[in-house]
Parts: sequence; structure tokens; C-alpha cells
Amino acid sequence: MIDFEIPADLAARRDEVLEFVSEQVVPFETDPRMTQHGPTEDLRNELVDLARKAGLLTFQAAQEGQERAATHLEQAILFEAAGWSALGPVALNCAAPDEGNMFLLDKIADPAQAEEFLWPMIAGRQRSVFAMTEPGGAGSDPRQLATTAVRDGDGYVINGRKWLITGANGAKTWIIMADLEGAGATLFLCHGDTPGIVIERTMDTMDRNYVEGHCVVLFDDLHLPATALLGEEGEAFRYAQLRLAPARLTHCMRWLGGAVRAQSIAVDYAKTRTAFGKPIGQHQGVGFMLADNEIAIQKCRLMIWWACWILDQGQQGRHESSMVKAMVSEELFKVADRCVQVLGGMGISDETPVAGFFRDVRAFRLYDGPTEVHQHAIASRILRD
Repeated sequence: MIDFEIPADLAARRDEVLEFVSEQVVPFETDPRMTQHGPTEDLRNELVDLARKAGLLTFQAAQEGQERAATHLEQAILFEAAGWSALGPVALNCAAPDEGNMFLLDKIADPAQAEEFLWPMIAGRQRSVFAMTEPGGAGSDPRQLATTAVRDGDGYVINGRKWLITGANGAKTWIIMADLEGAGATLFLCHGDTPGIVIERTMDTMDRNYVEGHCVVLFDDLHLPATALLGEEGEAFRYAQLRLAPARLTHCMRWLGGAVRAQSIAVDYAKTRTAFGKPIGQHQGVGFMLADNEIAIQKCRLMIWWACWILDQGQQGRHESSMVKAMVSEELFKVADRCVQVLGGMGISDETPVAGFFRDVRAFRLYDGPTEVHQHAIASRILRD
């Protein structure tokens, strides 16, 4: 039996999240602390305090007094509501990369590591990074990993350069992927102020939704103790896959919420803006774009729900999450483009959040794997099966 009805308690929680984002978060979209490189740490902290007071902070994770974390399907409902504003996930502490890093640490961190690094993240008191991508190639193909780790007594020394490291400025929990001599790709865990972590610069990128932007980072003889080992030596690729499948889906959930809002803005504009004697929405050229958007949004929503159901059955969902990421990122970009077209000159300005959504969702076609990489993985699975 397939049931698409959302349980009453979950629907109420969704409405609570949407009301919070609409009424308390949206006004901050024009705050001067929303910069070229995304929201500042100060703005993030203020938003997190609002969510904490509302009892909505980190709603996806199991916290004190809760029996369990939200299922993937429950997250799909709630993250869509959070995504009504690009600042919504920031405020609610369910934005990338923190959300994916919390998920990973919950799975593989030992109790001492969880106490030091995970629980402060769940409480919204510190941010994190996942340092994998490199200028020389490691990214979509992490097997090109050039950052090295060597043993030094009971500890490790890491050297290398990373880039496009989201939120590196001010992040306190660092997960670093490096090629450990004799073992292969390995994950390490440390604090962001550890000597040897050098943030060289913040990169200028078209997206503006991640706290403190994306950075180039140098690891210059970064000395870490044995306790910095996250999980087992040589298992970084397996752990990365554990993190990436659900993280791909939460990206899709959040941007679906943004698409719903962009569509609502375009619809309202099409009802009130007139041309050639009637509202522009009554012209087929505009009406058909809105219809295509409505179809695409529902198609994306159902694909996300399907993949979440797969994960909730205990399956890895790598193939399914690749299918969803490839399809949703492409479809939502088309939705954004059509919304810009409907809005005309308004669509390319910052008078509405649609232009910002267009920039952000264009970047979404790249991170967590470009569409073409997912298509290659999907094709390989099809041919292998």
C-alpha cells in the first residue's frame, strides 16, 4: 500500500517551521550581514538564537528528551518548509555542511569525539567543515586525493591544500580527508584553531547562501594526536558515501522549498502584472511556464520522497540518491529560470529573492556531484545490472 497522506503531527510541525521561517527569518534576507560570501557568523548566531527560542533548532537530530531522530521521509517534509528562505536552514541548524557532518559524526564518532565535536554542533554553538575538495582534482573523483597524512609517533602530520571548503572561516569542527601512508584515504577530526590550518582566502562564488562562503585552506604540518582519527584508517571513501547519499537528498529538499517560494512569487506577479489588456498569467506563454513549474515541483517532491523511503528501509540508496540529485538539480534550475522569465526585469534584480535563488540553484547542479558524474554512475549501474 502506498499512502501519500502526511500524518497530522508531522503536518503541524511542517506548518510551524514554515511560519517561523516566513515570519522571523525572511526579514533578515535584506540584512547587511547577508554578504557576497553569504551570511556572517554574527547573523547566523542571531538566527540560531531565534530558532532555539522557538523550540525548532536542529529538529532533524535526536536531542535530549527525544527518542529518535527524524526519519528521512519526515526530513523531506520539514526541510522543504525550512527552504522557503535560503536563511531558513541556517537558522534551524539544518544547512550544509553541518547537517551532513552531524549525520556522519553520529554514525562513526566515538563517545569522546561526539562529546567534544558533535553535541556542540547539535546545540547550534559551533559550525563544521568537510575538507575533501582540492584544486588538483579531488572532488567528484576523491581518488585523486593529494593531501597527505604521515604517522608521527602516536599521532599524524597532515600537509596539503583544499579549496571550495564551505564555511571554513570560523568553523570549529573540522573533518579532514587525507591520504594516510600505507592505509589510504582516512578521515581526521580536529578543531579549526589548531596550528597548521591556514585559511588563505575566501573565494568569490555565485552562490551566497552558506555561512562565510567557500575558502582555500592550506594544511601546513598540521599535527594531530591519535585521538583525531575518525573511524578507521583507510575507510574515508566508505564513510564519505555514508554521508553523501542522505546529504544529496537534504540538498534537494531545501532547494525544493526555495523553488516553491519562487513559484509563488512568479504566480502572484503573473496575476497582477498586466500586458496587452490582461494579466500576463492569462497569456499562454506565461501560463504554460507556470504550469511547467508546477509539474516539475511535484515531480521533484515525489522523487525525493521515494528515495527517502528507500533510505528509511535501511538501504544505502546510492543509486536512488544519484537519480534524485541529477533530476532535481536540473529541474529546479529550469523552475528558477522560468520564474526569472515570468518576472522579467524584476527577475534579474534583488527586488525579490528569485534572482538569488537562481544563482544558488545553478551552483546546486555542481555540488555533491555534478549532474554528469551522477549520470555516469547511474549508467554504470544500469549496464552492470
